[in-house]
Amino acid sequence: MKLKFTKMQGLGNDFVVLDGINQSINLDPQQIRLLADRHFGVGCDQILLVEKAVGQADFRYRIFNADGGEVEQCGNGARCFVRYVHDHGLTEKSEIRIETLSGVISPKLEVNGSITVNMGKPLFEPQAIPFIAEKCALTYQLEMPDQPVTISALSMGNPHAVRVVQDIACAPVDTEGALIEMHARFPKRVNVGYMQVADRSHIKLRVFERGAGETLACGTGACAAVVAGINLGLLDHQVTVSTRGGELTISWQENDEPVWMTGPAVTVFEGEINL
Repeated sequence: MKLKFTKMQGLGNDFVVLDGINQSINLDPQQIRLLADRHFGVGCDQILLVEKAVGQADFRYRIFNADGGEVEQCGNGARCFVRYVHDHGLTEKSEIRIETLSGVISPKLEVNGSITVNMGKPLFEPQAIPFIAEKCALTYQLEMPDQPVTISALSMGNPHAVRVVQDIACAPVDTEGALIEMHARFPKRVNVGYMQVADRSHIKLRVFERGAGETLACGTGACAAVVAGINLGLLDHQVTVSTRGGELTISWQENDEPVWMTGPAVTVFEGEINL
C-alpha cells in the first residue's frame, strides 16, 4: 500500500500528516509504529490524520502516538493541521472548527503566518483528567519508588502532570518522567511537564509525552504548565513558554475561560511510503 504523506513540525515536535479525505486510510498500530520509526520509516512524534467531520465542524482530527495508540489532543499538531489544510487547498477559511476526541477546537491562521488555537477550558476534577484522588487540589503528593514528588494534575483535553523545578537542565525528565507517565494513579497514563519559572511572564519547559518520550515541544504541555503556574500564583495571564524547539505564547484568564496558544507550524517535505 502506497501512502502519500506530509512531514511537518511545530517547534521541533514533528508529525507525519495524512490526507484521509482524498485517500482511504485505515492503519493498524504496527503500520503506525513503522511510519513513526526514525530508522525504518519516516520518523515522527505523532501521526495526524485529516478526515471529514462527522458533525457540524469543518474537519475531523485524529492523533496517533509513535507507539501506535490514539490520543485525544495535540496542540502543536493542531497548528500543523491548520497549515496543512490551507496549503493543500482543503479550506480557504482563516478560522476553522475541528473535531477531536476531546471536543471541538477552533484554530486560526494569523496574518503573520503564526497560528492561534483555542485549546478549550482546562479541567481539574480528578475524574475528568483522569487521576485517582479523593478530591480536587492545587497540588498532589505522588508516591514514587524513592520519595514522593509534588505535582499539579489537570486535563487540556489530555492528561497532564506538571512539576515545578529549579533548573530544567538537570530535571529527571527521562527517568522520573517515564515513571510518572505510567503511574497507577493515572489510568490512561499522563504527559509529564517540568517547568522552570524564569519570571512571571516566562517559563522554560521540558515534557515527557505519553507514548512518545521527551519531545522538543508540547503544545498541550505548555498550556497545562502555564495553567498550573497561574493557579499556584507564580505566573501572569500571558506567558512565553521556551521549549527546546522554540517559543509559544500561552494566555489564560482563569475561571471558566479557555486557554489560547499561539505559535508556528512548518512543512518540512512531502513524500510517499510503501507500507
